[in-house]
Amino acid sequence: MSKKKLISGVIASTVILSATLGGCGLVSANAAADMSQVIAEINVSNAVTLDKELDAYKNTVGTSTVIKRELVAYFLNTGYSYIQSGLSYEQVFTMLMNGLVENGVLTQYATMYLLKEKAESENLTAQQVISEYESKETEVEKYEYLLGGKDSDDVKIATYSLYSSLNNAIDSYEKNILDEDSSTTGSDKRTTPGGVDTEKENFFPVDKDGELDYNVYTGYEGYLLPQSGAYQKDVLDGSTRSTRIRAYNSFISSLASSSYDLVDKKNENLRDILSLNYIQDEYKSQLEQRIINKYYEIYETEQEEFIKKDDYSFIDSTYNDILNLQTEQYATESSFASALGDMSDSSFILYSPDSEETGTYGFVYNILLPFNSSQSAQLTAMQTVYKDEKADGGYKADYYIARNALLRNIETTDQRSAWFNGEKEYAYHKKNAVPGKDYYGDSGWLFFENNFENTYRYETLEKYAGKYAYNGKVFKAENDYVLVPEKLDIDEMLDEFMNYVNFVTGENIVSPITPNTNYYNLTADSLYTKENGKDKINYENFIYAEGKVNFTEDEAYNRANVLYSESDQYKVLSAVNELQYAYTTDTSVLSQYLGYSVEAGKTSYIKEFEHATHKAINNGAGSYAVCAGDYGWHLIYVTYTFDNMGGNQYSPDWAENIDKEGTFENLFYEMIKKNTISDISTTRRTQIITEYKTDDTVTTYKNRYQDLLDLKNDNTNTNNNNNSGN
Repeated sequence: MSKKKLISGVIASTVILSATLGGCGLVSANAAADMSQVIAEINVSNAVTLDKELDAYKNTVGTSTVIKRELVAYFLNTGYSYIQSGLSYEQVFTMLMNGLVENGVLTQYATMYLLKEKAESENLTAQQVISEYESKETEVEKYEYLLGGKDSDDVKIATYSLYSSLNNAIDSYEKNILDEDSSTTGSDKRTTPGGVDTEKENFFPVDKDGELDYNVYTGYEGYLLPQSGAYQKDVLDGSTRSTRIRAYNSFISSLASSSYDLVDKKNENLRDILSLNYIQDEYKSQLEQRIINKYYEIYETEQEEFIKKDDYSFIDSTYNDILNLQTEQYATESSFASALGDMSDSSFILYSPDSEETGTYGFVYNILLPFNSSQSAQLTAMQTVYKDEKADGGYKADYYIARNALLRNIETTDQRSAWFNGEKEYAYHKKNAVPGKDYYGDSGWLFFENNFENTYRYETLEKYAGKYAYNGKVFKAENDYVLVPEKLDIDEMLDEFMNYVNFVTGENIVSPITPNTNYYNLTADSLYTKENGKDKINYENFIYAEGKVNFTEDEAYNRANVLYSESDQYKVLSAVNELQYAYTTDTSVLSQYLGYSVEAGKTSYIKEFEHATHKAINNGAGSYAVCAGDYGWHLIYVTYTFDNMGGNQYSPDWAENIDKEGTFENLFYEMIKKNTISDISTTRRTQIITEYKTDDTVTTYKNRYQDLLDLKNDNTNTNNNNNSGN
């Protein structure tokens, strides 16, 4: 499971100007001078009270400024969304101005704190550190020194963050150009696993010498594609130097327009992107963010030590507090059932009630193999012919017999064609790989190369094994792919299920599956059972196959290890989830945490599905079943179950498992750490702002940005100022 930074600290300006960003006249005719105006000055050393430990460093921060260009850039990046939500320009610009001032206050406080930390960690005097700091000529050089120098990871991260933001912005313009020049762009979509193409936090590419291997690509001299380092792997398909220059010119034109005036087209070299004052301001903002983050990292590390101290007493106490609360909240089955949908790896269910119904609660995956359009039409006609309101289920027995005949002829195919020819291409051919060893299948075409081949940069996908090749033939054409999928009936699908799970686990964990040989011999006499003198459908008739994964004794189901990557139950879950993405036409299940939640009693699912899932869940996690329904075949896999006797669902061993990523103990600790430290850090941030953002430390010049506050939410301003000639 990936772990994200606990707190970002402040709102910071970043370069994300999309190709569709609208504009209105925000600045005066004398743009360059107007945009360079200082609209706020900050000096926390003027605070009435200052932490004694920082007193020796108070004269280092001096007076920092906020200029109007920063406020306008901040508005362009985030402000429009607030305007669209109904806030006035005055409200939005006031809020953004507060954010920039608070950012300045936090940067100055963090600067003093990091100077103190540097002196202590390097065994230097305050004066030695201050002298070195003040020897730097520019504010940027001082910030780089605080972060460990130009060769430090923090500075490289700040640089990479800026450069990648610029490339992303130019990409958005170039994509529009490429789409205009091409008529083959696909529009098909299919849900992808969460985390696709998610870059690891604090990643930055380096060359063999450890230097940052990344640069902005504009198409102009000094910024050519061969000079862009790792960006060459991210370049858009079809990109040429010509399309890149066109995209960059559009980007710069937007910044230099009379609407924005973020760059000075008369006095700046617009082809040298990194020399632009606006871009240098953005680099400084990135460094400021790293400085604030570095302060929080030090502060949060101290808090983490507190959480784990005294044999995990704080964690154990929190666990028991939540357990006691849930014991009261989930005293009834109805209240417990309503909580199932909110379960996640940061929202745990520690307690379940004793089920009054036969069976228990659980979660299931559902691979739906549907009727085709012709079969669906026949089914609709049969429903009309065999409708019987008095019969159990609403149809005569002949309906179910006829439906079985249709089910027998269902053939499914791999549904991932949109990952080849859709809005975004995710498919790749796994080169120099051995079928049956490196992947399952014959085609060799897999998906999400970044997440599985470039794991030094991208997060590995969770609950997705990533080894199931496209099931069919793949031919690469000039502008798209030609796919010839294999057709599978239900028995062949069950073979895929068994073989792929065994492939992922490396064990014969699923035995050969024997379907119900009498399934297609359903008769009216065998359909019903007598209940209180009435004919009731025996839904057992609709279970075509069932069984259970053979977890070894050492790997017996343990709900604490469901998401522990080393456990067989996680490997099976990941394999089955991938088969869902490959085959199911019930796409709503693809976005669920552990699949569909199933109550012990009556559910909203169709009766066939309800009966099969109850039976499988009662048989325990790792069970599977295939049942019929009006939509087609349902291949059901049980991912998670609760104890039907109720009570505490876990027996945590913090010392043993807290550092094993994906275990219950580890996930629970991460949840506590995130919530607790976030609360503590937010409180600390509020304290700093309260103490150091005062009339003594901050001076604002409202008259210098009053024109922005006076903008009105009317058609003239919100419809891109069409009447102004922009």
